[in-house]
Amino acid sequence: MLTKLEAAIQAAGKAGDLLRDRFKTDLVVREKSPANLVTDLDTQSEEIILSALRASFPDISALTEESEKTIGNYNGERWIIDPLDGTTNYIHGYPFFSVSIALESNGKIVLGVVHDPIAGKFYSAEVGQGAYLNGEKIHVSNTTEMKQALVGSGFPYYAWESEDNNSQQWAKMIRKVVSLRCDGSAALDLCMVAAGVLDGFWELDLEAWDLAAGSLIVQEAGGKVTLADGNPFTPYQRSVLASNRKLHDSLLHEIINS
Repeated sequence: MLTKLEAAIQAAGKAGDLLRDRFKTDLVVREKSPANLVTDLDTQSEEIILSALRASFPDISALTEESEKTIGNYNGERWIIDPLDGTTNYIHGYPFFSVSIALESNGKIVLGVVHDPIAGKFYSAEVGQGAYLNGEKIHVSNTTEMKQALVGSGFPYYAWESEDNNSQQWAKMIRKVVSLRCDGSAALDLCMVAAGVLDGFWELDLEAWDLAAGSLIVQEAGGKVTLADGNPFTPYQRSVLASNRKLHDSLLHEIINS
């Protein structure tokens, strides 16, 4: 019998195979809201994941992006699933997208898997067990100075309509760090922090399925995760600041004073 971590990795792998095979092919695309796109592959990936997880753990419910509600009877545990994080990238042929699966137990994230199908990478973590990339342990970076930091961020779907769209924070941060990246998959950006590629990542408007798995992976890699205002992190409060811990206070200062 598979463990829960093994089941999550297997489910993410099956969905990733589909996404990789269909990458840069004809897609059915619709708009959920302005600039918020969804494809037939989002739905198919979700169905693959749910089917695979139910085969091993039929009694665990699931919160998924495309359903936007808990599927099944909640009994203290539920999967939190993003079947395609980075849909806009996927549609445009930009090879930075992921499958994200977390397990929530009694209100806490205890397991996380993020799969990068193009690179063949599986990031994973369980509470108290460390963070891993394809089975090898990973750690956050040792960068201590902002002027040496490579930092990631992103912009909300409503960026055209609201002034609270992260542009002020971006404009200020670009003058403090060596460079910024906006790659369009929060789950993978968090894993980049965990692996020491990025020194920090923040974003202001995200969903639980974007954050749950990656946030645990960062913490298990030795990093720090809070809300973007510095308050204690929860994936249900829509913002995140993740760092290598050493730069956290400096990054937070720039964000909240923008």
